[in-house]
Amino acid sequence: MIDEIDLKILHELEENSRLSYRELSKRVNLSAPSVAERIRKMEEQEIITGYSIKIDKKKLGLAVQCIIRITLHNNKYDFEPSYIMNYPNCEYCYRVSGQSSYVVVLSVKSIKAVEDFLKILSPYASCNTTFVFDQLNIPQDIRKFFPEQK
Repeated sequence: MIDEIDLKILHELEENSRLSYRELSKRVNLSAPSVAERIRKMEEQEIITGYSIKIDKKKLGLAVQCIIRITLHNNKYDFEPSYIMNYPNCEYCYRVSGQSSYVVVLSVKSIKAVEDFLKILSPYASCNTTFVFDQLNIPQDIRKFFPEQK
């Protein structure tokens, strides 16, 4: 399991995953080799599964973002979800419980691209599409899930 120092390391990496071990060690008051060892262990345990960057997709021309709830038609279990997973503009695909079967997030250049995606799904499912106007930035801090260790 992780301790308070691991949570501090994770928090700092959430803020900036490009921090050097040296800088990270200063921020968590631990030696650089100790920080490196803790990170290695969290990677082995798959607590840390990768490092990423944030991209402003609108500046790349992907101005339309939408959330699509996909509900498979009765007896349409031959639907292949790999279509969604391999769709180039699909950011996320969640298999969910409840009325819908899947929830998909698309980032595309135009509403026409959303229509094209929906047309391909129409023989298999009904879709409910919500267009995103803006994203509220919720501060990311892994420590909020472990208040007893703060």
